[in-house]
Amino acid sequence: PRSLLWTEAMEEQSQNGGWRGSPDVWLNAAYDALLETGVDGVKIQPLAKRLNLSRTSFYWFFKDRKELLDALITQWREKNTGNLIKQTEAFAETVTEAMLNVIDCWLKPELFDAKFEFAIRGWSVRSPALLKEIQSADEQRLDALKQMFMRFGQNERLADTRARTTYLVQIGYISMQTDEDLAVRLQRIPEYVEVFTGQPPAQRELDRFLARNQHPA
Repeated sequence: PRSLLWTEAMEEQSQNGGWRGSPDVWLNAAYDALLETGVDGVKIQPLAKRLNLSRTSFYWFFKDRKELLDALITQWREKNTGNLIKQTEAFAETVTEAMLNVIDCWLKPELFDAKFEFAIRGWSVRSPALLKEIQSADEQRLDALKQMFMRFGQNERLADTRARTTYLVQIGYISMQTDEDLAVRLQRIPEYVEVFTGQPPAQRELDRFLARNQHPA
């Protein structure tokens, strides 16, 4: 059953027709608050103040705070885990090209949001349920990377080790909040690819990678 505040929000909407935001407006505000102050900042009244909306407006779109927090977790899961898996499955002629597809995630926030990842992992310290979600996501991501390596002929043990090397290095970047100049990181990409795959990338593969990441060769 919906809460009394949700019912009041329905009545208020019906009576005055005022703008109450939208699910995305409230979710985006929750996202910003999570990144800025952690999960303790994701509360209805502060979000309403941030948006200059009434508190009851929230209940037009969400049953309660838990439903909003669950929506944040869903957004993280679909974006970060979903896109990483898609990148491991993207077309590639070689294992090095496949790795460059994956590395797109580390350079494109629209594919993989590192700040969101950091905030979610910080939140999980206080939430055993969320920690289980993260552990499940880690296993899904690692398996996707392992399957990618195996598609290019690597045996299961080696594929698993390379998947872990690739993934844990990036999670280390995120956990340490590494501040690395983009140009410096791009210069290291060929060596990273060789370390992760055992082969250096072809220049044509690097050229395509740099072009789609909007950086001159």
